[in-house]
Amino acid sequence: MAGLGNGNGKLLPFVGMMAAMLTQSGSMVVIKVAMIDDINKYVMVVYSFALSTILLLPFALFLHRSERPPLTFSALCSFFLLAFFGSSGTIMAYVGIELSSPTLASALLNLVPAFTFILALIFRMEEVRWRNSSSQAKVLGTIASIAGAFVVILYKGPLIFKTHSTNFSNQILQFSTQINWILGGIFCIADSIFTSMWYIYQCGVFALIAVRDPTEWKLNLDIGLIGILYQAIVATMIRYLLCTWCVLKAGPLFCSMFKPVAIIFTAFMGAIFLSDDFSLGSLIGAVIIVVGFYAVLWGKSKEESEIAIGVENLESPCHNVPLLQDRNRLNL
Repeated sequence: MAGLGNGNGKLLPFVGMMAAMLTQSGSMVVIKVAMIDDINKYVMVVYSFALSTILLLPFALFLHRSERPPLTFSALCSFFLLAFFGSSGTIMAYVGIELSSPTLASALLNLVPAFTFILALIFRMEEVRWRNSSSQAKVLGTIASIAGAFVVILYKGPLIFKTHSTNFSNQILQFSTQINWILGGIFCIADSIFTSMWYIYQCGVFALIAVRDPTEWKLNLDIGLIGILYQAIVATMIRYLLCTWCVLKAGPLFCSMFKPVAIIFTAFMGAIFLSDDFSLGSLIGAVIIVVGFYAVLWGKSKEESEIAIGVENLESPCHNVPLLQDRNRLNL
């Protein structure tokens, strides 16, 4: 953030990442509004993925033609697994948003670094050095993130602000709403796990099995179509281009720091467009998750800087030896 004053060096990436997080928050709110209007979530996922594929395919075919790897069986299997984990995570997110709220989904999305670290440990892609501060930060950050997720899901507490009055029917439905909130949180956590596995085109097949009514696949000029267009154009294509450009300009660490901002955007948009309440438990849990998120991020950054310093120290004697040998030859 300190680099904001250095011209447009970090100002434009800052604006770009804020816009990207705003599109992500808007995506969750639009999904919730569409499902309130009885739009089938599986149909939305398939149409959104299909349209975003059509929009992004030209970039992959023409802009990155020289970078394309050969289509081997191993590469095809990798593509299949990426598509499976990515689409499964999206479906879990839709179910979680339907059962709970966009704010909860946005908060639990910050569990991705923690679950990625756990999976990396399981597959031996990471190692924990208990006396190293970077490893300690990653472990403690992971524990804090998961603990924060439990707080957000299981403890609501008093309302910080509410957008509608409590009536008798709401009190009757309070217990079932609490169960839906917990189930929604579980599905959102599953989304984070699948997204983590996505990092290390079965969606259509799944939807065809789950949605057998042909009328569900018919597109109408309603909020469902708006949701599909928003997901494909704004939440996928524009956000992808913004994030890619910001990573090129400012680096991945700078861009990763903005993910918790989506919680704030989603909370406000949920209150405005969905009349969502915001409770003390959600605030406490979100703060704990964000602290854990930044701890894991800091630990990973420190570890990478230590590795870079170690590589420089190993390389420097190799460059100095020929110079010493040349001097000795000159003296002789």
